[in-house]
Amino acid sequence: MKKIAAFLLTAVVAQNIGAQSFIQAYKDRADMVTQTNIINNLQEFANFGVKTTGSAANTNALNWLKSKYLSYGYTSSQIVEDPFSFSGVNSKNLIITKTGTVYPDKYVIICGHFDTIYGPGVNDNGSGTSIILEAARILKDVPTEYSIKFIHFSGEEQGLRGSYHYADNIAYQGNTRVLDIKLVFNLDQVGGKSSNTNNTVYCDEDQGGVSSNNAASATVTQELRNCTALYSPLQTAVDPAADSDYMPFEEKGEVITGFFERLRSNYPHTSNDTFANTDPVYIYNIGKASVGALQHFAVASTSNNTMGTQDINSKKSLENVKIYPNPVKDIIHIELPDSNIKNFSFEVTDFPGRSILKTTNETEINVAGLENGAYLGVLKTTDQTVVRKILIKK
Repeated sequence: MKKIAAFLLTAVVAQNIGAQSFIQAYKDRADMVTQTNIINNLQEFANFGVKTTGSAANTNALNWLKSKYLSYGYTSSQIVEDPFSFSGVNSKNLIITKTGTVYPDKYVIICGHFDTIYGPGVNDNGSGTSIILEAARILKDVPTEYSIKFIHFSGEEQGLRGSYHYADNIAYQGNTRVLDIKLVFNLDQVGGKSSNTNNTVYCDEDQGGVSSNNAASATVTQELRNCTALYSPLQTAVDPAADSDYMPFEEKGEVITGFFERLRSNYPHTSNDTFANTDPVYIYNIGKASVGALQHFAVASTSNNTMGTQDINSKKSLENVKIYPNPVKDIIHIELPDSNIKNFSFEVTDFPGRSILKTTNETEINVAGLENGAYLGVLKTTDQTVVRKILIKK
């Protein structure tokens, strides 16, 4: 995560997106990001506990990430562990490579750290981790002109140890550039705070350090803002890049950009950096923006024939369910997107998954008897499941 500092920040402004065209295939794939996957990934990430670099929990999280990529269809030959050590601590980065069709030896890197400190780190940086996983899942079989490296760094909280190791020893060897990097797109602390109105995301721009790459960073950061406007409901502002895993690459002269939450949570680096204190809808929307931007940066196919459209449409039907109001005082209303859905269940659970209340085929659920707090609402049909965070406030 970034250190707290006083920055000169660019105000939120309307973007001029005339230079970038809306691409329907990019939007369709951005819409494949699901709140359910985001929430499940965040919960699973949280369950590993404090993932301090070099700890058993850190190793367990690394193995969980590997299993995710294998479940998406990536092969073992695409998945590489990058071990490093410092001060007697041993850890690993995880790198997954998707080969481009036109420029296979030029890489777009999308990255974020998975180590945490003093807490489960659901915001810092389970949020970025969950988005990278969704992007990799969605783009698995989508041709891109440039190769993509999905990188999960460890050691960030101890001084960007993992990313420095990768930049100094893999991307470069001494002063020799080994990887031809188009740009580095970093995701760090994009979880928001549950009590905030989270409708704006910072787009990080290189405004210091090596000066020769500042102009190129300004260009790609504007493109990131444009993609955010095209493929998500979020507004953007510019934040100077600092203190996260893109900086070792910036120091090598590479082009960097990234996302960081606009209204900063005070929970990271504490035991309260939990799922309950994040805003999963905000993470979901940043996920959509990220998938749109990654397609733009890597130049993805614009053909819908590569998307598995029939499966996408079926999944979207239940993801578009409306569960309201939220926060709720007494009655939850469920508005199904498809009138043909007749058999479904709705269950309210706590975050560990213990059932609090369960109904069948009801679109109005009385929760007046539940205590104030944050819960999960789980809607199930025979072949789909949707999860939403629900706040009860009386």
